[in-house]
Amino acid sequence: MASNDNSKGKLLTAGGILSIVAGIFQISNGMGLATYFLADRMPHWEVLPPFLLSLVGDWWVDLVRIYFDEYFPIWLIIAGGLLLLGILAVAGGVSAVRRRSFGLSLAGATCALISGLLGILAVIFVALGKREFGTKA
Repeated sequence: MASNDNSKGKLLTAGGILSIVAGIFQISNGMGLATYFLADRMPHWEVLPPFLLSLVGDWWVDLVRIYFDEYFPIWLIIAGGLLLLGILAVAGGVSAVRRRSFGLSLAGATCALISGLLGILAVIFVALGKREFGTKA
């Protein structure tokens, strides 16, 4: 009986770690996607330091505004969504490892689902370790 409780504790820890790893992958993918769209989609001559903005005039600001009206919302939603889900997955994984909050742990594991197999295993392991949190079903 004691080995069964110990294995459930190991499952919860494994679920938390899987959630953290999946969240780190999501954060790095979101940052990579944002970097790609900023570096590849924007022409290099448009990238100016902020102190030069006052020297080039209003035409540059209008040009950037037109450009970002066309491309900004799509990559902002995708990259920002990946970053947000990744941060929530890491927070939920830390909560699972520390056995603080079942709701946050399950929400973090659910946010890790976008990573595929790691997220699926994280949800299963956190759900199986619900009793470790001390909450009643």
